[in-house]
Amino acid sequence: MPKVRLAGTVRGEKDPNREVRARLLYKLFSKGWDIYNSNGDQRVSLSNIERKIIEADAFVFTPGATLEDLFKAVSIFVGYQTLDEHLASKPTVLLNSDNSWDPLFRLLTHLNGLGTVKQNHADYLLKATTPEEVIEVLEVARTKGLPDAGRHKTGATAGPSFETPLPANHRGNVCVFCSASMEDPAYLADGYTLGKQLAESNLGCVSGAGNSGIMGEVVRGSVEAGGWTGGSNVPHIIELEGLPEGLSSFWLKPDIYTRMEVMIENSDAFVIFPGGAGTVQEMLALMIYKHQGHPSMLNKPVFIFNRENALGVRFWTPLIEMLAPWCYDGEFKVIDSLDEIVPAATAMITTPQAVSA
Repeated sequence: MPKVRLAGTVRGEKDPNREVRARLLYKLFSKGWDIYNSNGDQRVSLSNIERKIIEADAFVFTPGATLEDLFKAVSIFVGYQTLDEHLASKPTVLLNSDNSWDPLFRLLTHLNGLGTVKQNHADYLLKATTPEEVIEVLEVARTKGLPDAGRHKTGATAGPSFETPLPANHRGNVCVFCSASMEDPAYLADGYTLGKQLAESNLGCVSGAGNSGIMGEVVRGSVEAGGWTGGSNVPHIIELEGLPEGLSSFWLKPDIYTRMEVMIENSDAFVIFPGGAGTVQEMLALMIYKHQGHPSMLNKPVFIFNRENALGVRFWTPLIEMLAPWCYDGEFKVIDSLDEIVPAATAMITTPQAVSA
C-alpha cells in the first residue's frame, strides 16, 4: 500500500485540531494509505529528514503549522525545484483549515513576484481545507503527476571535497544564504560587493557553492578580492547550477540537509541575503537550531538583509512577519543597508572557529 507521511504535532486532548486530524486519519486509512507519524510525535532533524522523505510516497501537513512544519514543507518544495529524484511523483498536500499556512503562501507568492522563486508554489504545495478534500487532491495529484519545474541540467559534475587552510589573519567565517537564480543586475552587484567587503575585512565567505545568481557573485567578489571562500553543494544541484571558480575549500555532501549542516558548523555568523525558497529553508533551519540550543549555533549571530528595491518594497518583510510568532528578540537582527552587514558581523564574531569538513 502507498505510504503517506503526516506532518504536524498533537498538542494534548484539548488541541483544537485534534478532531480534524482524527477525521484525516480515518479518510486516509479508508482509502488504502499506510500512515507514518499518525500520532504526531516523530521529530525531524537535518540528519534524518532525507530518509523520511525517501520512505514516503506522499506528504500531508496538518493545521496548526509550527516552525518545524514550515521547514519541512519548504524543504519539500525546494526538493521539487532542484529535481530531487527522491521526490519524483510524490505529492504534498497542506490542510489549511485554520489558515495557519497562509503566511508561508504569502511569502512564496512575494518571492515569485520578486523573481527568486520561478515556480508557482500552489502547483507543488497543494492546498486543501477539509480532510475530504485532502483525499481528493492526493488522488488527482497521483494520477496527473507534478508539473515540470522548468529547470535543466548544465552538464556540470561534482568533484571531490578539498581543503585549504585558513589564512593567518583570518577573523572568522560569514555564511551568506542567497539566491542562485536572481538575475537583476542591482542584486547581483550587491552580492559581489558583499563578497568583496568580507574579503577586505579578513572574513571568510561560506556559501552554497552555486555558480549562478547572487550566490555566484558573492563568491566571485570574495575570490577576486583575495578572500578565503568555502562552500558546500550536492551532486544533483551542481548539475543545475555548476560550481564557482576559486573556492578555497569545498565540501561535497549527499543531500541538502547535510549540506546545511556543514555550512552551519563552519560559520561564525550568517547573512540572509535576497534569496528564494532555499534561503527560507536555511533561515528556518537556523532558527530551529537556536531554539534547540544546538551547539553549532552557540553565540552565532543571524542577520536578515531586508533590502529595499526601487519601488520601496522590502525583500524579507513577509519572512520576518512569518517568523514573528516563534522567534524572540535577539535571535536575528534585521539590517536595511548593505554597508551595515560586515561591520555588524565583525562586531559580533568573538572567537573564530577552525574549519573542518
